[in-house]
Parts: sequence; C-alpha cells; structure tokens
Amino acid sequence: MNTEAIIETKNVKKTYGTGAVAVQALKGIDFTVNRGEFTAVVGPSGSGKTTLMNIIAGLDNPSSGAVFLNRQNISGMSGKNLSDFRRDNIGFIFQAYNLIPVLTVEENVEYIMMLQKVTAGERHRRVGEILDKVGLKGFEKRKPPQLSGGQQQRVAIARAMVSNPQIIIADEPTANLDSKTGTALLDMMHELNEKNGMTFLFSTHDPKIMERAKRVVVLRDGQIDSDQKKE
Repeated sequence: MNTEAIIETKNVKKTYGTGAVAVQALKGIDFTVNRGEFTAVVGPSGSGKTTLMNIIAGLDNPSSGAVFLNRQNISGMSGKNLSDFRRDNIGFIFQAYNLIPVLTVEENVEYIMMLQKVTAGERHRRVGEILDKVGLKGFEKRKPPQLSGGQQQRVAIARAMVSNPQIIIADEPTANLDSKTGTALLDMMHELNEKNGMTFLFSTHDPKIMERAKRVVVLRDGQIDSDQKKE
C-alpha cells in the first residue's frame, strides 16, 4: 500500500447558520486517505457525510480547518485556481447527477476533456470506451431527460472517470441503480483502483460498496466514530 497521503483534512469544521439556529455539521475532522485507497465513509443521514465530501472536493468551504489534495491546500484556493485544480485532479459523482440537460450523453461525458483541451479524436475514443463499460453504448445522442434515473447516474459515473483523475469522490453513486448495474459499476471502479491506482472515496449506505472497500470510516454527529482498515 502506498503511504503517500493524497487527501488530508486537518481539524475541519463546518457550521451552517449563526447564533441560536447554528448547526455544526462537522466537528473537527482529521482524516487522511493514502494514494490508491478504496475507502467508504458511512453513517446515518445527517452524520455529515455529504458535507465532508463537498468540502474535500472543493465544492464547499470549511468554517475552519484545512483540506490538502495532492499536498495542495485547496482551502486556500479560490476562483480559477480552484476550478482548474478540481478539473485536473478530481472526478466527482453527484447523488443528483448534475448532468447538463441540453447536452447529449456524449457531450456530457466529454465536457471535462474539452476543458482540458484533449483532441477530438481522443475524446471520441475515450467516450466510446467508457460508455461501453457502463452499458450505455448506443445512447450517445440522447439527452438526460430521455434517460431513466439509473441511466443518468451511469452517465455521471462515466463523466467522472473518463479523464482518469487521480481522485474519484462519489456521493451515494449506486443509490439509483438496480443491483446488477450497481454491482457491475462497482466492479469497474474496483478494477480502475487495482490497475490504475485511482483513489476512490465513497459516501454510501450501500452494503456492496462497504464489502468492497478496503477501509470503512464511520461518521456520527459530525465526528469520526470509527476507522477500520481491512487486511
């Protein structure tokens, strides 16, 4: 196992609201993920899982504390620097898909690569390959409203992985998938983890993810309740 930290949070706290209505979603999270880990963050609804994922991905700011990705303090980044760093280092699978409704499946999946200025030929090759892997070959020209929830989730997963980011952050990635599709996609993620050393961090309630994870971190009331690595 590579012991180089790729994700590190230092005393990360997050409070929503102020005064009497303030809610402390995270209460000082110290957490390190090494390069190539396949880690699941679990816990009851309201435990702070999604808040933690959004802060690690740079989509939200901690109230205090710091987040380091690839040894870069993203808490100190803003604007273009942060968006460029996210684009080149992180694939994020949102629970709500976040697909662009006016773009086709193919255009949604290749969008990040266009921003990275990957050539059209290479984009086309990679999109074809990943859509085949997620079982959406032949759906290239459809738009999100023409797809089921499970199909949209598969597009979101393809988009996150197609540019081979170093870190995949996945918030309930199998929540809208049937058991067979969910298992197939988890197997694909596990293969990318094993072969390419891609780091995966999941927020989940899914027992299938917990079974495959090499490490399970339990959050409760905004704090780490337990952290277990499997042999």
